Amino acid sequence: MALSLREYRARIKSTESMKKITRAMELIAASRIIKAQQRAQSAAPYARELTRAVSAVATYSNVKHPLTTEPADPKRAAVLIVTSDRGLAGAYSSSVLKESEQLFEKLRSEGKEIDSYLTGRKAEAYYKFRGRKVMKSWTGFSDQPTYDAAHDIGEELIAAFVKEQGEDGAVDEVHVIYTRFRSMLVQEPVTIRLLPLEIVEGEKAPEPDQLLPLYEFEPSAEEVLDGLLPKYVQSRIYFALLQAAASELAARQKAMKSATDNADELIKKYRRIANQARQAGITQEISEIVGGVNALADANAGSE
Repeated sequence: MALSLREYRARIKSTESMKKITRAMELIAASRIIKAQQRAQSAAPYARELTRAVSAVATYSNVKHPLTTEPADPKRAAVLIVTSDRGLAGAYSSSVLKESEQLFEKLRSEGKEIDSYLTGRKAEAYYKFRGRKVMKSWTGFSDQPTYDAAHDIGEELIAAFVKEQGEDGAVDEVHVIYTRFRSMLVQEPVTIRLLPLEIVEGEKAPEPDQLLPLYEFEPSAEEVLDGLLPKYVQSRIYFALLQAAASELAARQKAMKSATDNADELIKKYRRIANQARQAGITQEISEIVGGVNALADANAGSE
């Protein structure tokens, strides 16, 4: 009993240490998620206005641009998968990877080959374990993304997209899979097609007798598109990274709170069992003492 009691006390001590760690991680995630939400919200107006500007140019200029032109026979697609660099975030990364597998199945059913681009060490480990080819990966910024990282990713994807079909590394479509932040309790993996751009003006179609808005482009519509479209792609990627960062922190806070609650339950369970073991040990010792006293008394009575 003494050995069993010692083991339970060791388990209680180790679980209390684990609880302190998970509680600290929960508090860190809770303190950082507010800032992550603010960054995502502050980036939204720029992305929205840039989308409107690109939409206006593409809709009313009648200019064909490589980033807005649908390929006649798409054969290869690039997929950017946004995961985390660290674990202990519940099913955050696994949900994104599951979404990517569903997209891969859909693209392969359409007869398209796939080039994978990754962000986050979790996606890297997933692909390395399965021996899959990766075109390029980026790590080290999943919970605090920067625009420079989005710029590098955007340039890489645009460069692959504008290559002539058949060239090494050329793709006809670009998709992005990331986790959209809905609330502290809801984060959902989503897939968007980034290239070729699907431009929607977002306004009602004009009536037959209604005049269309007039736009003038300086120096030309082609040069305006050349300047706006890369920024549009990079801003969409940056916004996706910010959404993913907020989702990662929310998932980590929720996972660490659950771990802390589980540690509390384990500590209560171990203390209850330890108390029972201690009481059983005391009862046994008392029984042995009483039995020894009775045996001694019987021996003394027999000698008399």
